This record gives sequence, structure tokens and C-alpha cells, in this order.
Amino acid sequence: PVTSHRHVNPLQFSDTKFMSAEEKRRVLGHWVKFLESGFIPHSFTQDLYAHLINHASFIAHFNRRGFHQVYFADPSVTKRFLDQFDRAKGCRSVEYGDTGWISDADYRDINGAMVDAATERMGGLRRLTREREISKRRIELAMAAANLNRLLAGKDKTTATGGEP
Repeated sequence: PVTSHRHVNPLQFSDTKFMSAEEKRRVLGHWVKFLESGFIPHSFTQDLYAHLINHASFIAHFNRRGFHQVYFADPSVTKRFLDQFDRAKGCRSVEYGDTGWISDADYRDINGAMVDAATERMGGLRRLTREREISKRRIELAMAAANLNRLLAGKDKTTATGGEP
């Protein structure tokens, strides 16, 4: 189960063929800064992006900018991204639906530490995402109301001049 990876000590990270313990510690630091920034683009480093696509079961979405756009422009998608790092949701890969990324022998230390870091901040991250989703929906409603008012105003003008509605 996913709970077996709780509270990973970054000082105990191990070197692997494709990632040193020091690189893992650096990526974890980038991860924490990214979470604490509220997912702002300049905090989404190349090292963090490379780890997510190479060792955490995410697809590339062309490049770092495209990945950020896919997962963090729409708060409803950000919620799904967070689900992957949420023990209560089973840490299932957003892309593939499995948990192999969290139990892989070479990367379970860093990935478990990323889940730990997200877990510590999950309440705030969920609130932030919900606030952004509400804000986005309000903007969408305001735009829809403005479009409706334009249509109604145009219809009134057309019918007032004898044209077709």
C-alpha cells in the first residue's frame, strides 16, 4: 500500500543509474518551492519537470511550458494532478491510473518524499485550487451574461428596425 512510503528522509535518498541522491534532494527542494508558490510557472523548474516525466508517470505534453499549461491553467485539472500525490486518493497516476511510480525501487524514496511534502500542504493546496476554480467559474458566468446581453441587445435592435430577429 501507498502508506508504506510515509515520511521519507531525504538524507537517506539513494543514487540510481539515472539520478543521484543529491539530484533527488534538489528536485525535492524544487517541488516544495513549487507547491508553496501556488504552482507559479517560474517555480516549475526543468529538473522538476524532468523528474515528473521520467520517474513519476507523467507524459511530457511537448515541453515544460506545455506541461504547466495542461496541469495548472485549469483548476479542475490541477485537482487531478494533486490527486496523484494524495495518499487518501491512492496516489494513482493521473496519466495511467496505476501506482507503479510510487513503488518503483529506484525512485520510491524521492516520490514518497514528494507525496510527504504534498500531504503536509494538501489542505492549503486544495483550498487554493478551489478558490481558483470558483474565480474561473465566476469569470465564465460574467462572460456568458455579457454575451447574452449583447445578443439580446442585438435582437432588440434588429426587430426594432424591421429586420429578422
